[in-house]
Amino acid sequence: MNIVFLSPHFPPHYSAFSSQLRMFGANVLGIADTPFDNLAPGLKVSLTDYYRVDDMHDYDSLVRALGYFTHRYGKIDRIDSLNEYWLATEARLRDDFNVFGVRGSQVDVIRRKSCMKERFLQAGVPVARGQVINSPDEAKDLIAKTGYPVVAKPDAGVGALDTCRLESDNDLAAFFARKPPVDYIMEEFVQGTIVSFDGLADKNGDPVFYTSHIFSQGIMETVNERRDIHYWSRRELPFELEKMGRACLKAFEVQERFFHIEFFETAPDTYMALEVNMRPPGGYTTDMFNWACDIDVYRIWAELLITGQNRFDYQRAYHCCYASRRQGKRYRQTHESVVESCGTALMNVVSVPGVFSSALGDVGYIFRYPEQQEMMQMVQFIQELES
Repeated sequence: MNIVFLSPHFPPHYSAFSSQLRMFGANVLGIADTPFDNLAPGLKVSLTDYYRVDDMHDYDSLVRALGYFTHRYGKIDRIDSLNEYWLATEARLRDDFNVFGVRGSQVDVIRRKSCMKERFLQAGVPVARGQVINSPDEAKDLIAKTGYPVVAKPDAGVGALDTCRLESDNDLAAFFARKPPVDYIMEEFVQGTIVSFDGLADKNGDPVFYTSHIFSQGIMETVNERRDIHYWSRRELPFELEKMGRACLKAFEVQERFFHIEFFETAPDTYMALEVNMRPPGGYTTDMFNWACDIDVYRIWAELLITGQNRFDYQRAYHCCYASRRQGKRYRQTHESVVESCGTALMNVVSVPGVFSSALGDVGYIFRYPEQQEMMQMVQFIQELES
Protein backbone atom coordinates (compact mmCIF):
# COMPACT_ATOMS: atom_id res chain seq x y z
CA MET A 1 0.00 0.00 0.00
CA ASN A 2 1.40 3.39 -1.03
CA ILE A 3 0.58 6.19 1.41
CA VAL A 4 1.72 9.76 0.80
CA PHE A 5 2.14 11.83 3.95
CA LEU A 6 2.36 15.60 3.60
CA SER A 7 4.67 17.25 6.15
CA PRO A 8 5.19 14.02 8.13
CA HIS A 9 7.55 15.86 10.51
CA PHE A 10 4.98 18.32 11.83
CA PRO A 11 3.87 18.36 14.53
CA PRO A 12 6.84 16.30 15.74
CA HIS A 13 4.86 13.61 17.61
CA TYR A 14 2.91 12.82 14.44
CA SER A 15 5.97 10.93 13.20
CA ALA A 16 4.45 8.03 15.17
CA PHE A 17 1.80 7.72 12.45
CA SER A 18 4.50 7.15 9.83
CA SER A 19 6.39 4.63 11.94
CA GLN A 20 3.26 2.55 12.52
CA LEU A 21 2.35 2.59 8.83
CA ARG A 22 5.83 1.28 8.01
CA MET A 23 5.52 -1.44 10.66
CA PHE A 24 2.37 -2.68 8.91
CA GLY A 25 4.23 -2.90 5.61
CA ALA A 26 3.11 0.28 3.84
CA ASN A 27 5.32 2.36 1.61
CA VAL A 28 5.36 5.67 3.49
CA LEU A 29 6.13 8.43 1.01
CA GLY A 30 6.84 11.81 2.59
CA ILE A 31 6.60 15.25 1.01
CA ALA A 32 7.78 18.38 2.84
CA ASP A 33 9.90 21.49 2.48
CA THR A 34 12.42 20.43 5.14
CA PRO A 35 15.76 18.91 4.09
CA PHE A 36 15.80 15.17 4.70
CA ASP A 37 18.86 15.45 6.95
CA ASN A 38 16.90 17.72 9.28
CA LEU A 39 14.20 15.13 9.94
CA ALA A 40 14.15 13.27 13.25
CA PRO A 41 16.07 9.96 13.09
CA GLY A 42 12.97 7.92 13.91
CA LEU A 43 11.03 9.52 11.07
CA LYS A 44 13.85 9.00 8.58
CA VAL A 45 13.79 5.25 9.06
CA SER A 46 10.00 5.19 8.81
CA LEU A 47 9.92 6.76 5.35
CA THR A 48 10.24 4.54 2.31
CA ASP A 49 11.03 7.61 0.22
CA TYR A 50 11.07 11.38 0.62
CA TYR A 51 10.54 14.19 -1.87
CA ARG A 52 11.60 17.66 -0.81
CA VAL A 53 9.85 20.68 -2.32
CA ASP A 54 10.87 24.31 -1.93
CA ASP A 55 7.33 25.46 -1.10
CA MET A 56 4.44 23.28 0.06
CA HIS A 57 2.06 25.90 -1.33
CA ASP A 58 3.41 25.33 -4.86
CA TYR A 59 0.80 22.86 -6.10
CA ASP A 60 2.72 21.99 -9.27
CA SER A 61 5.64 20.84 -7.11
CA LEU A 62 3.32 18.54 -5.16
CA VAL A 63 1.95 17.10 -8.40
CA ARG A 64 5.49 16.41 -9.61
CA ALA A 65 6.26 14.69 -6.30
CA LEU A 66 3.22 12.42 -6.61
CA GLY A 67 4.08 11.75 -10.25
CA TYR A 68 7.54 10.63 -9.17
CA PHE A 69 6.11 8.35 -6.46
CA THR A 70 3.55 6.89 -8.89
CA HIS A 71 6.23 6.15 -11.46
CA ARG A 72 8.44 4.47 -8.88
CA TYR A 73 5.93 2.66 -6.62
CA GLY A 74 2.69 2.40 -8.57
CA LYS A 75 -0.76 3.81 -7.81
CA ILE A 76 -1.08 5.99 -4.72
CA ASP A 77 -3.60 4.51 -2.26
CA ARG A 78 -3.90 7.30 0.33
CA ILE A 79 -2.87 10.94 0.71
CA ASP A 80 -2.97 12.53 4.16
CA SER A 81 -1.36 14.90 6.62
CA LEU A 82 -3.83 14.61 9.53
CA ASN A 83 -3.57 18.39 9.63
CA GLU A 84 -6.45 20.78 9.02
CA TYR A 85 -4.21 23.28 7.25
CA TRP A 86 -3.69 20.93 4.28
CA LEU A 87 -7.26 19.64 3.93
CA ALA A 88 -7.96 21.47 0.68
CA THR A 89 -4.57 20.56 -0.79
CA GLU A 90 -5.04 16.89 0.07
CA ALA A 91 -8.51 16.88 -1.51
CA ARG A 92 -7.25 18.46 -4.72
CA LEU A 93 -4.45 15.91 -4.98
CA ARG A 94 -6.93 13.08 -4.40
CA ASP A 95 -9.05 14.44 -7.24
CA ASP A 96 -6.09 14.61 -9.61
CA PHE A 97 -4.72 11.16 -8.71
CA ASN A 98 -8.07 9.41 -8.09
CA VAL A 99 -7.31 8.51 -4.48
CA PHE A 100 -9.84 7.44 -1.84
CA GLY A 101 -10.78 10.03 0.76
CA VAL A 102 -12.22 13.52 1.05
CA ARG A 103 -12.49 15.08 -2.42
CA GLY A 104 -12.61 18.70 -3.52
CA SER A 105 -16.40 18.77 -3.67
CA GLN A 106 -16.56 17.76 0.01
CA VAL A 107 -14.02 20.16 1.50
CA ASP A 108 -16.30 23.14 2.13
CA VAL A 109 -18.55 21.02 4.34
CA ILE A 110 -15.67 20.30 6.74
CA ARG A 111 -13.84 23.63 6.45
CA ARG A 112 -16.51 26.33 6.19
CA LYS A 113 -18.45 26.92 9.37
CA SER A 114 -21.50 28.13 7.45
CA CYS A 115 -21.67 24.78 5.62
CA MET A 116 -21.16 22.89 8.86
CA LYS A 117 -24.32 24.47 10.24
CA GLU A 118 -26.38 22.91 7.48
CA ARG A 119 -25.01 19.43 8.19
CA PHE A 120 -25.48 19.80 11.93
CA LEU A 121 -29.12 20.65 11.33
CA GLN A 122 -29.45 17.60 9.05
CA ALA A 123 -28.15 15.55 11.98
CA GLY A 124 -30.82 17.03 14.23
CA VAL A 125 -28.26 18.95 16.30
CA PRO A 126 -29.04 22.56 17.36
CA VAL A 127 -26.68 25.34 16.25
CA ALA A 128 -26.12 28.96 17.23
CA ARG A 129 -27.90 31.57 15.15
CA GLY A 130 -25.51 33.12 12.66
CA GLN A 131 -24.54 33.68 9.05
CA VAL A 132 -21.79 34.88 6.76
CA ILE A 133 -21.81 38.67 6.90
CA ASN A 134 -20.55 40.88 4.08
CA SER A 135 -21.39 44.35 5.35
CA PRO A 136 -22.13 46.31 8.53
CA ASP A 137 -25.80 46.40 7.56
CA GLU A 138 -25.98 42.60 7.38
CA ALA A 139 -24.27 42.38 10.76
CA LYS A 140 -26.71 44.85 12.30
CA ASP A 141 -29.67 42.91 10.94
CA LEU A 142 -28.34 39.75 12.61
CA ILE A 143 -27.59 41.54 15.89
CA ALA A 144 -31.12 42.94 15.91
CA LYS A 145 -32.24 39.30 16.26
CA THR A 146 -29.54 37.95 18.56
CA GLY A 147 -28.42 40.98 20.56
CA TYR A 148 -24.86 41.53 21.78
CA PRO A 149 -22.43 39.94 22.33
CA VAL A 150 -21.69 38.20 19.05
CA VAL A 151 -18.65 36.27 17.88
CA ALA A 152 -17.03 36.95 14.49
CA LYS A 153 -14.67 34.40 12.98
CA PRO A 154 -13.33 33.44 9.55
CA ASP A 155 -15.77 31.11 7.83
CA ALA A 156 -12.89 28.84 6.84
CA GLY A 157 -10.58 29.64 9.74
CA VAL A 158 -8.46 27.25 11.78
CA GLY A 159 -8.82 27.31 15.55
CA ALA A 160 -9.35 30.77 17.05
CA LEU A 161 -7.21 32.63 14.53
CA ASP A 162 -8.63 36.14 13.94
CA THR A 163 -11.69 35.37 16.10
CA CYS A 164 -13.18 38.10 18.28
CA ARG A 165 -16.12 38.85 20.56
CA LEU A 166 -18.06 42.04 19.84
CA GLU A 167 -19.92 43.72 22.70
CA SER A 168 -21.20 46.96 21.15
CA ASP A 169 -21.72 49.05 18.03
CA ASN A 170 -18.26 50.54 18.62
CA ASP A 171 -16.73 47.05 18.57
CA LEU A 172 -18.66 46.30 15.40
CA ALA A 173 -17.34 49.42 13.67
CA ALA A 174 -13.78 48.62 14.78
CA PHE A 175 -14.15 45.06 13.50
CA PHE A 176 -15.16 46.18 10.00
CA ALA A 177 -12.36 48.76 9.97
CA ARG A 178 -9.76 46.00 10.37
CA LYS A 179 -11.59 43.01 8.88
CA PRO A 180 -9.33 40.91 6.61
CA PRO A 181 -10.57 40.37 3.03
CA VAL A 182 -12.01 36.89 3.73
CA ASP A 183 -15.50 35.61 4.46
CA TYR A 184 -16.50 35.99 8.09
CA ILE A 185 -19.33 34.29 9.90
CA MET A 186 -21.04 36.07 12.79
CA GLU A 187 -22.91 34.14 15.48
CA GLU A 188 -24.73 34.80 18.70
CA PHE A 189 -22.55 34.29 21.75
CA VAL A 190 -23.39 31.01 23.47
CA GLN A 191 -22.75 30.59 27.17
CA GLY A 192 -21.69 27.06 27.98
CA THR A 193 -18.89 24.57 28.55
CA ILE A 194 -17.05 23.38 25.47
CA VAL A 195 -17.01 19.59 25.16
CA SER A 196 -15.88 17.36 22.33
CA PHE A 197 -16.66 14.03 20.72
CA ASP A 198 -13.37 12.65 19.43
CA GLY A 199 -12.16 9.49 17.80
CA LEU A 200 -11.45 7.49 14.68
CA ALA A 201 -14.07 6.19 12.23
CA ASP A 202 -13.86 3.28 9.82
CA LYS A 203 -14.91 3.29 6.15
CA ASN A 204 -18.56 2.93 7.15
CA GLY A 205 -18.42 5.96 9.44
CA ASP A 206 -18.62 3.86 12.61
CA PRO A 207 -16.21 4.82 15.38
CA VAL A 208 -13.55 2.23 16.13
CA PHE A 209 -12.38 4.42 18.99
CA TYR A 210 -14.13 7.37 20.60
CA THR A 211 -13.95 9.51 23.69
CA SER A 212 -14.81 13.01 24.90
CA HIS A 213 -12.97 15.96 26.42
CA ILE A 214 -14.05 18.89 28.57
CA PHE A 215 -12.34 22.27 28.16
CA SER A 216 -11.77 24.90 30.83
CA GLN A 217 -12.67 27.60 28.31
CA GLY A 218 -12.81 28.25 24.59
CA ILE A 219 -9.70 28.68 22.47
CA MET A 220 -10.85 32.25 21.66
CA GLU A 221 -10.58 33.25 25.32
CA THR A 222 -7.34 31.31 25.75
CA VAL A 223 -5.68 33.08 22.82
CA ASN A 224 -7.12 36.58 23.16
CA GLU A 225 -6.77 36.80 26.95
CA ARG A 226 -3.60 34.69 27.31
CA ARG A 227 -5.29 32.40 29.80
CA ASP A 228 -3.91 29.12 31.03
CA ILE A 229 -5.95 26.23 29.68
CA HIS A 230 -6.67 22.75 30.89
CA TYR A 231 -8.76 20.04 29.32
CA TRP A 232 -9.34 16.42 30.21
CA SER A 233 -10.86 13.20 28.95
CA ARG A 234 -13.99 11.63 30.35
CA ARG A 235 -14.20 8.05 31.52
CA GLU A 236 -17.92 7.86 30.78
CA LEU A 237 -19.72 9.66 27.94
CA PRO A 238 -23.15 11.24 28.45
CA PHE A 239 -25.79 9.41 26.44
CA GLU A 240 -27.04 12.49 24.59
CA LEU A 241 -23.53 13.64 23.64
CA GLU A 242 -22.65 10.25 22.17
CA LYS A 243 -25.98 10.13 20.33
CA MET A 244 -25.38 13.55 18.76
CA GLY A 245 -21.78 12.72 17.97
CA ARG A 246 -22.73 9.56 16.11
CA ALA A 247 -25.46 11.42 14.21
CA CYS A 248 -22.85 13.98 13.12
CA LEU A 249 -20.55 11.24 11.82
CA LYS A 250 -23.35 10.09 9.53
CA ALA A 251 -24.37 13.60 8.46
CA PHE A 252 -20.80 14.58 7.59
CA GLU A 253 -20.18 11.23 5.86
CA VAL A 254 -17.00 10.56 7.80
CA GLN A 255 -14.98 7.71 6.31
CA GLU A 256 -11.70 6.30 7.59
CA ARG A 257 -10.79 9.52 9.38
CA PHE A 258 -10.15 10.95 12.78
CA PHE A 259 -12.79 13.39 13.99
CA HIS A 260 -13.02 16.17 16.57
CA ILE A 261 -16.54 17.55 16.97
CA GLU A 262 -17.09 20.44 19.37
CA PHE A 263 -20.28 21.29 21.24
CA PHE A 264 -21.43 23.80 23.82
CA GLU A 265 -22.98 22.13 26.85
CA THR A 266 -25.56 24.77 27.77
CA ALA A 267 -27.21 22.74 30.55
CA PRO A 268 -26.72 19.21 31.89
CA ASP A 269 -26.87 16.85 28.89
CA THR A 270 -28.06 19.67 26.60
CA TYR A 271 -25.81 20.50 23.66
CA MET A 272 -25.43 22.93 20.78
CA ALA A 273 -22.97 22.21 17.93
CA LEU A 274 -19.96 24.45 17.50
CA GLU A 275 -17.85 22.99 14.66
CA VAL A 276 -16.24 19.86 13.27
CA ASN A 277 -12.62 19.06 12.49
CA MET A 278 -12.00 15.98 10.37
CA ARG A 279 -8.56 15.31 11.75
CA PRO A 280 -7.08 14.32 15.11
CA PRO A 281 -7.75 16.81 17.92
CA GLY A 282 -5.03 19.43 18.24
CA GLY A 283 -2.07 19.59 20.55
CA TYR A 284 -1.01 16.36 22.22
CA THR A 285 -4.48 14.83 22.40
CA THR A 286 -3.55 11.71 20.43
CA ASP A 287 -0.99 10.94 23.13
CA MET A 288 -3.70 11.59 25.72
CA PHE A 289 -5.90 9.01 23.96
CA ASN A 290 -3.15 6.48 24.57
CA TRP A 291 -2.53 7.32 28.22
CA ALA A 292 -6.23 7.47 29.10
CA CYS A 293 -6.93 4.03 27.65
CA ASP A 294 -3.52 2.29 27.59
CA ILE A 295 -3.71 1.92 23.80
CA ASP A 296 -1.67 2.98 20.77
CA VAL A 297 -3.97 5.03 18.55
CA TYR A 298 -1.17 5.47 16.01
CA ARG A 299 -1.11 1.70 15.55
CA ILE A 300 -4.91 1.52 15.49
CA TRP A 301 -5.03 4.11 12.69
CA ALA A 302 -2.34 2.33 10.67
CA GLU A 303 -3.99 -1.06 11.11
CA LEU A 304 -7.33 0.39 10.03
CA LEU A 305 -5.80 1.77 6.83
CA ILE A 306 -3.62 -1.19 5.95
CA THR A 307 -5.75 -4.18 6.99
CA GLY A 308 -9.25 -2.74 7.40
CA GLN A 309 -9.30 -3.94 11.02
CA ASN A 310 -12.10 -2.06 12.79
CA ARG A 311 -12.61 -3.87 16.10
CA PHE A 312 -10.43 -2.81 19.01
CA ASP A 313 -10.90 -3.44 22.71
CA TYR A 314 -10.17 -0.57 25.08
CA GLN A 315 -11.29 0.88 28.38
CA ARG A 316 -11.21 4.50 29.50
CA ALA A 317 -9.28 3.69 32.65
CA TYR A 318 -8.14 7.23 33.45
CA HIS A 319 -9.00 10.87 33.12
CA CYS A 320 -6.04 12.22 31.15
CA CYS A 321 -5.49 15.97 31.49
CA TYR A 322 -3.42 18.65 29.81
CA ALA A 323 -2.65 21.75 31.92
CA SER A 324 -0.64 24.65 30.55
CA ARG A 325 1.59 27.38 31.91
CA ARG A 326 2.80 30.58 30.27
CA GLN A 327 6.13 32.34 30.42
CA GLY A 328 6.00 35.60 32.35
CA LYS A 329 3.42 34.41 34.89
CA ARG A 330 4.44 33.84 38.51
CA TYR A 331 3.18 30.46 39.66
CA ARG A 332 3.04 29.43 43.30
CA GLN A 333 4.63 26.04 42.65
CA THR A 334 7.96 25.46 40.93
CA HIS A 335 8.31 23.08 38.03
CA GLU A 336 10.25 20.73 40.30
CA SER A 337 7.42 20.74 42.86
CA VAL A 338 4.89 19.88 40.16
CA VAL A 339 6.95 16.97 38.90
CA GLU A 340 7.52 15.63 42.42
CA SER A 341 3.89 16.01 43.50
CA CYS A 342 2.47 14.47 40.35
CA GLY A 343 4.79 11.48 40.60
CA THR A 344 3.87 8.47 38.50
CA ALA A 345 0.66 10.18 37.34
CA LEU A 346 2.79 12.53 35.21
CA MET A 347 2.93 11.18 31.67
CA ASN A 348 4.87 13.97 29.96
CA VAL A 349 6.02 17.57 30.16
CA VAL A 350 6.06 19.27 26.77
CA SER A 351 7.70 22.44 25.56
CA VAL A 352 5.10 23.78 23.14
CA PRO A 353 6.32 25.01 19.71
CA GLY A 354 5.73 28.72 19.21
CA VAL A 355 3.11 28.24 16.53
CA PHE A 356 0.88 26.45 19.09
CA SER A 357 1.76 28.38 22.24
CA SER A 358 -0.99 31.00 21.92
CA ALA A 359 -3.55 28.22 22.38
CA LEU A 360 -1.61 25.65 24.44
CA GLY A 361 0.70 27.79 26.57
CA ASP A 362 4.48 27.55 26.61
CA VAL A 363 4.70 24.43 28.78
CA GLY A 364 2.16 21.63 29.10
CA TYR A 365 1.87 19.00 31.82
CA ILE A 366 0.05 15.81 30.85
CA PHE A 367 -1.09 13.56 33.68
CA ARG A 368 -3.72 10.95 34.46
CA TYR A 369 -5.80 9.89 37.45
CA PRO A 370 -8.64 7.39 37.83
CA GLU A 371 -10.70 9.95 39.77
CA GLN A 372 -11.65 13.41 38.55
CA GLN A 373 -11.21 15.01 41.97
CA GLU A 374 -7.52 14.06 42.12
CA MET A 375 -7.04 15.35 38.61
CA MET A 376 -8.62 18.73 39.35
CA GLN A 377 -6.52 19.13 42.49
CA MET A 378 -3.41 18.70 40.36
CA VAL A 379 -4.68 21.27 37.83
CA GLN A 380 -5.05 23.80 40.64
CA PHE A 381 -1.61 22.90 42.00
CA ILE A 382 -0.01 23.49 38.60
CA GLN A 383 -1.79 26.69 37.61
CA GLU A 384 -2.20 28.53 40.91
CA LEU A 385 -0.55 31.96 40.76
CA GLU A 386 1.34 33.77 43.47
CA SER A 387 -0.95 36.12 45.37
